[in-house]
Amino acid sequence: MLRQEMNRPSPLCHPAIVSNHYYGHMRLAIVGPVYPYRGGIAHHTTQMAQKFSQNGVEVGVFSFQRQYPAFLYPGKSDRDQSAVTYPVEARFILDPLNPATWVKTGHEMARFKPDGVVIQWWVTFWAPAFAHLAGSLGHRGIPVIYVIHNVMPHETRFVDRFLARLALSRGKGFIVQSAREETRLRQFLPNGDIRVCPHPVYDLFNQGAMPKDQARRALGLPLDAPVALFFGIVRPYKGLRYLIEAIAKLHERGRDVHLLVAGEFWEDVRQYERQIRDLGLEEWVHVDNRYIPNEEVGKYFSAADMLVAPYVDGTQSGAIKVAMGFGLPVVATEIIAQDMPDGVKVVQAGDASALACQIEDCLNAGSSATYRPSTSTWKHLQDTISAMVSVP
Repeated sequence: MLRQEMNRPSPLCHPAIVSNHYYGHMRLAIVGPVYPYRGGIAHHTTQMAQKFSQNGVEVGVFSFQRQYPAFLYPGKSDRDQSAVTYPVEARFILDPLNPATWVKTGHEMARFKPDGVVIQWWVTFWAPAFAHLAGSLGHRGIPVIYVIHNVMPHETRFVDRFLARLALSRGKGFIVQSAREETRLRQFLPNGDIRVCPHPVYDLFNQGAMPKDQARRALGLPLDAPVALFFGIVRPYKGLRYLIEAIAKLHERGRDVHLLVAGEFWEDVRQYERQIRDLGLEEWVHVDNRYIPNEEVGKYFSAADMLVAPYVDGTQSGAIKVAMGFGLPVVATEIIAQDMPDGVKVVQAGDASALACQIEDCLNAGSSATYRPSTSTWKHLQDTISAMVSVP
């Protein structure tokens, strides 16, 4: 069954322009999910629109009537039920299964007269719609730049290579977030204009920051013990099992570290409950199996001493960029730590002993491990897009 089509947006949101009316500068159309959709790509699209607009770009956001058929979305809902939301003005036109909406979106974009179009790329399900859109805009002389979150889906199917090539071959330029993804993309587009621009730092949730003691009381955590945070949707490639094993190894060394797991499980949670029980960590591993609403994100990052991202596969991590926005120390595997700033502690993927050592080193470093976020990461992305759009 298909998910219910989105309610029509309010008249206030219909004009699709997020702008400070600083005309004479670039005009960009952005294609991607925004509120009421939830998740990392929606947050990325939202911050991109907000930050670019603040920097003088006239932005038009073109989003989706619906995203996926229900059978392709393993979560409970793709809609954001948060009490605190981050809406941007957008036209909700695109439907992945309705080609008429692809044509309509192309016409609406042409009327907007952008200098370029930015398309968020993260799953191949959207390939036919994006291929049509990129081709249509290209025929109109409007350059299309893809921002690549994952060249290929995390769980790849035999048809994904064909779909990725179908859509991406029609873009003018491509922004990837790591050198590893550049290598992957060049397998499809060896002569493509590909630029590496690391995932910008999020400050979307910083208004929810609070004193550590207050956050821990709210979450029922001890006030005087170290707490490591694993944040976001739980999927096999994120390596949570290695982090739980690392916590057990720390306890063997006399380091009584608590682990806070906050996020919706997209796999069987019982295997993790069994692992926690078998390792005797029931009092030390705290699991909140749900999508964390926007208004609560700050509480979790405020309560933690560090974020740990033990990924065994993947390309980047939005949770790391949220942690950086809070100035929180980060321990991450080399899988996703490419092009990360100095100060991120890097460990080999799939090695619980090495992970335990890095967590301990991070605790021993104390405040010196705190990340001091740059304010220019979104400007870097904007400048990269501007340069690519301007290339004849």
